[in-house]
Amino acid sequence: MTQPTGNPNNPPRNTPAGAGPFGPRRGPGGPGGHGPMGMMMRGEKPRDFKGTMKRLIQYLRPFIVPFVIVTVFAIASTIFTIFGPKVLGKATTKLFEGVMGQISGTGQGIDFVYIGNILITMAILYLLAGVFSFIQGWIMSGVSAKVTYQFRKDIASKINRLPLRYFDGTNQGEVLSRITNDVDTVSQTLNQSLSQIITSAVTVVGILIMMLTISLTMTLITLLVIPLSLIFIAFIVSRSQKYFKQQQDYLGHVNGHIEEMYGGHQVMKAFNGEEKSVVGFEVYNSTLYSSAWKSQFLSGLMMPVMGFIGNLGYVGVAILGGWLAVRNLITVGDIQAFIQYVRSFQQPLTQLANISNVLQQTAAAAERVFKFLDEEEESPDPAGAVQLESVRGEVEFDHVHFGYSPDKIIINDFSAKACCGQRVAIVGPTGAGKTTMVKLLMRFYDVNSGSIRVDGHDIRSLSRADLRKLFGMVLQDTWLYNGSILDNIRYGRTDATDEEVIRAAKAAHVDHFVRTLPDGYNMVLNEEASNVSSGQKQLLTIARAILADPKILILDEATSSVDTRTEVLIQRAMNTLMKGRTSFIIAHRLSTIRDADLILVMRDGDIVEQGTHEELLAANGFYAELYNSQFEREAEVVVAA
Repeated sequence: MTQPTGNPNNPPRNTPAGAGPFGPRRGPGGPGGHGPMGMMMRGEKPRDFKGTMKRLIQYLRPFIVPFVIVTVFAIASTIFTIFGPKVLGKATTKLFEGVMGQISGTGQGIDFVYIGNILITMAILYLLAGVFSFIQGWIMSGVSAKVTYQFRKDIASKINRLPLRYFDGTNQGEVLSRITNDVDTVSQTLNQSLSQIITSAVTVVGILIMMLTISLTMTLITLLVIPLSLIFIAFIVSRSQKYFKQQQDYLGHVNGHIEEMYGGHQVMKAFNGEEKSVVGFEVYNSTLYSSAWKSQFLSGLMMPVMGFIGNLGYVGVAILGGWLAVRNLITVGDIQAFIQYVRSFQQPLTQLANISNVLQQTAAAAERVFKFLDEEEESPDPAGAVQLESVRGEVEFDHVHFGYSPDKIIINDFSAKACCGQRVAIVGPTGAGKTTMVKLLMRFYDVNSGSIRVDGHDIRSLSRADLRKLFGMVLQDTWLYNGSILDNIRYGRTDATDEEVIRAAKAAHVDHFVRTLPDGYNMVLNEEASNVSSGQKQLLTIARAILADPKILILDEATSSVDTRTEVLIQRAMNTLMKGRTSFIIAHRLSTIRDADLILVMRDGDIVEQGTHEELLAANGFYAELYNSQFEREAEVVVAA
């Protein structure tokens, strides 16, 4: 029943992520604000990496059992893999001894039975390692999918609890980026990197133990390269951290700009804004490009430099191992196994280095998601919310003060009373606060001071759900979703039958044009509902309100997009609908509210006049000025008569 508004009374959308139709939008404070250049000028503050990761771990606590199982299987898989080179080294030693015995004539040749048993053992070890690796990968995929599902479920639930103030000040693309890009980044890390952290850590420890069992001296040579590796990793992480966060932020900025340009494509084309739109996009895209290539370049240095450092240790081990073998202090098979371990030892270190960069990006994404989940929500409904058994529809505004920001009050000491069944018209120039009063009545925003009462009860004593059930709204900005016409009308009352929907459509004079459309009531509207005209969209929203059969009606320029003949037909339908119901009618066409029981004339947030149409004209005040400005010719005819 409620629809988003685009009224001029809405607060400005000063958002760090958006872009106006013709260029990047600045936040408050000019260049030092939230624009792209502002961010670069201020410098990027380090994010709370530890706090974010700690919170992410808390978020994963319900999945502790699968994580334990994955850890056990990852350790088992790694251990079986680690034993492989040592066992294979025995086969190499036996093969070497057999060959040397044949050459010297002192041995019995190669013991193929022994080597065959070792090869069978190797096959069993690697088979078990593969099975355990498959199982832990399968479990981890399920866990990451469930975590992704839970994240998006929490975000979707959070959206419904956020106040309208948040959406008035936040670019839609930013919210979408958190649901898609940021959650996907966290999901990929859980699916691919978490188990790799376990296997890499176990591999490093296990290989170190195996190397120590072979040769303490060669192990020390290998360990000399680790400090170099750690220094390099620390250097890369410290440099790449800010770029990963900036990359994630500006990915949201780019999404927001594209979404806004696509949504307002016709306006942008009509005002020749293509070039300025491209310039705005270039600002965001160039910043994204700069942060992306820097972060990827720095992370890409990991593999080649770590490989170079690892090769230094590899060369040292090869030289020392040859010298020890010549002195018969180590077997050939142990040298082969140790060299394999050295090579395997560098790989998990490199993986851990790469994962450290992945974790930086994950922390940036998780931080954005948690920041969204931490946004201030609507004030909770009172514990003992009032339940209205029967609603008369008496509405009273009592000394209401309100401002979208506390330092700028736009509604000043507003007081008015609408009796049961009255038609109350709210008129005034653009920006006078007419639609703002409707938002306060629906509790999209809460008053700064004063109160609004329905049947003598402060609306803050009712739950928002119960309060909004009392109202039916038709706004000047129509909202229809991607679905059939039948379902769009049924949105006003989801349990309505097809017959009730069609009856409401006939009352709103929708039935005739719908039946001329392809598939009639089953015709599917596209995402922008651009396959029907603006006037037809308005008629559909009016039919939706009629179907809802509310106790109180709010009509915000409900006939602004229809022709004069259709307006007359809709007025008749509305007159029938408004019988016995309290109705608030916001109108710029003053001809539509002549029959109102009470007209409130607003100017700069205050009621400057109130009364019936005739009374206000007789007073010859601000209302008469507005009326005569619209109907000057008719007034002249009346005077002449």
